[in-house]
Amino acid sequence: MNQEPRPAGRIREVFHAFLLLGLTSFGGPIAHLGYFRTEFVERRRWLTERAYADLVALCQFLPGPASSQVGFALGLLRGGPWGALAAWTAFTLPSAIVLVLFALGAAVLDGPVSQGIIHGLKVTAVAIVAHAVWGMARSLCPDRQRAGIALTAVFTVVLVSGPLGQVAAITIGALAGMALCRAHAETEVQPLSLPVSARAGQLAGLAFVALLILLPLLAWASPSATLAVMDAFYRAGALVFGGGHVVLPLLEAEVVQSGWVSPDDFLAGYGAAQAVPGPLFTFAAYLGAVMGPLGGSLFGAALALVMIFLPGLLLLVAVLPHWNRFRRWDSAQALMRGANAAVVGILGAALYHPVWTSAIIGPREFALALTGFLLLSVWKLPAWAVVALLAGGGIVIVP
Repeated sequence: MNQEPRPAGRIREVFHAFLLLGLTSFGGPIAHLGYFRTEFVERRRWLTERAYADLVALCQFLPGPASSQVGFALGLLRGGPWGALAAWTAFTLPSAIVLVLFALGAAVLDGPVSQGIIHGLKVTAVAIVAHAVWGMARSLCPDRQRAGIALTAVFTVVLVSGPLGQVAAITIGALAGMALCRAHAETEVQPLSLPVSARAGQLAGLAFVALLILLPLLAWASPSATLAVMDAFYRAGALVFGGGHVVLPLLEAEVVQSGWVSPDDFLAGYGAAQAVPGPLFTFAAYLGAVMGPLGGSLFGAALALVMIFLPGLLLLVAVLPHWNRFRRWDSAQALMRGANAAVVGILGAALYHPVWTSAIIGPREFALALTGFLLLSVWKLPAWAVVALLAGGGIVIVP
């Protein structure tokens, strides 16, 4: 009989699992959610499809990097606070290290072979997201009502672009679920073992608000460059909905318009961030390494990286203590069924744009993406293996 790993073993397990994802999860936040579902719902069975979708919907509601918040919650679920820290570190550091090296002059992303690999990785994201949409649709949209909610979400995000469209789609889906999905109430909802006390949640919420208010005041009152950088990146992480791409205008206003980073350096770093795995928020590490106030240092990179992720993680910890109680209410179950169906619609819309439109430019790319989809869904290969195979395929199909 298989035994559960000891606490220290669980933390190592979490770190190893997320390190593999941090090294291979190309394609942006929507693709990351697909990778997570394949790894932790299908393969490792850390939680159910329903519980995973609930977490995704929660993190879509909160400001900050949704995929990193989901990963943090999964690490917390499996290994407690240290598991959450291990998950965030392992998922974030690979791309942050590559971007810091790029900032320091180690530009390793040029050349035909590298470009072929990058092209193959874009195609991989198509297979990953398609697999996630297919699996989640079968589980979370099994009837006409929820299929209709998913379709409404697709139209919402198409007609209302940007993060506002995503928030509107989930809100509409949740309200529709309250009205249409009460007949499917579950008599028992499996609680998630989230080791966050109400006291810890309150402290996290207070810390989020205090830093949002105090950092601008301290930066204004003091000439400290460190405080100015902390304030700029914390506000960028706290006020953004919709993930990494949405934070770019905020960062541009903070670091380019202030003269900390030149426009050319900013765009070069953004281009490099598209070519590395992991969360796009690690672009902050590049900016911290090249910007003027802290002299282009590793300290600046680490400070910017931590500050841009911190507000989203604090908010998540503040909400999680109330999550299991919320999920047990009949009205909340109906609301979450609608929200989960809307998440499927959002993923479906993102499968077309930007994932499909940026990767599938001809029949060879389509064949490679279909191969990846079948390897995931029929042959049940792990996501990292599919990434490796399709990255090699990208070298072959690029002229």
